[in-house]
Amino acid sequence: MHVHLVGTGAGGTGCWLRVKGRHRPLAAFMLRHIGLPSNAFSGDFDRLYVERLRQLIRESSLGGAVILAHDQVYDEQGRVMEGAGSFYVPNDYALKLGCAHPELLPAVSIHPARPDAREELDRCLAGGAVMLKILPNCHNIDCGSPRHTRFWERVAEARLPLLAHTGGEHTVPIVRKELADPRILKRPLEIGVTVIAAHCGTRSGLFDPDYFPVFVEMTRQHPNLYGDTSAFNVPIRGRHVPECLREPLASRLVHGSDFPVPVYGHWAWAQGFVKWNDFRRCEQLSVLERDYQLKRAMGFTAEHFTRIHDLLRRGVAREVA
Repeated sequence: MHVHLVGTGAGGTGCWLRVKGRHRPLAAFMLRHIGLPSNAFSGDFDRLYVERLRQLIRESSLGGAVILAHDQVYDEQGRVMEGAGSFYVPNDYALKLGCAHPELLPAVSIHPARPDAREELDRCLAGGAVMLKILPNCHNIDCGSPRHTRFWERVAEARLPLLAHTGGEHTVPIVRKELADPRILKRPLEIGVTVIAAHCGTRSGLFDPDYFPVFVEMTRQHPNLYGDTSAFNVPIRGRHVPECLREPLASRLVHGSDFPVPVYGHWAWAQGFVKWNDFRRCEQLSVLERDYQLKRAMGFTAEHFTRIHDLLRRGVAREVA
């Protein structure tokens, strides 16, 4: 799970993408890393991206992927913050892909301050959403605000799990850096929402606060809190792997890739988390399979990769071959 959709709007998908400044070479690097040419943005990008993702899934040990929509940035009054955000992926696009391709499970993205937030939530539930995804620090979402209580109550009632970014972020523009703290998730947790803290509150950059200890303590207080190991195969985020392999924390973690974020085993090998032979073997694999195989070599159990099936919205999550 935790696989990003990205689009330029080619083919009428409704997506948009703003790549500026230092993010231009990073975006080109990500494209090459997943096997697309750096000039793909100028063509039928949205179709090419999905076709490549589906090919990588077919060629991997994975049965499917939870694909993520991405809402716009709103202020506290529910108005779109013009010029904020670097990309947008409509819920309809994710839901449409989920209907067309059984290996793609659609996660929608809804800012709770939107005037139509609850209506959009019900519409997405009817459309087959298996999860809700937000980036509080980038979307400008204070999950603890009392004004969002009824929204979280509906999410809990629908048994729709919430995947919320926690910890540092250097790919998407940050609006409020303090909202990277996992403690902002306390209110939806207390209301009864199953929450998955993306990245387990880990750092993305050297100078980011490390919220991993906060996340671990919160798992002891909230039985409905989980974390994902997305982007653990890039430098810095994966430094807590030994703690993640130990119980009781290990049973509260699920596999995530953060595709199309690059996956390398150099950091894991340098830290002694994987052996040299495993590192060399995994370097020959495609990006989704490499992430999976590196984590198996680190010691993550088979249950780490299947646990998500018990958390996705019941009656909608599909077993895929």
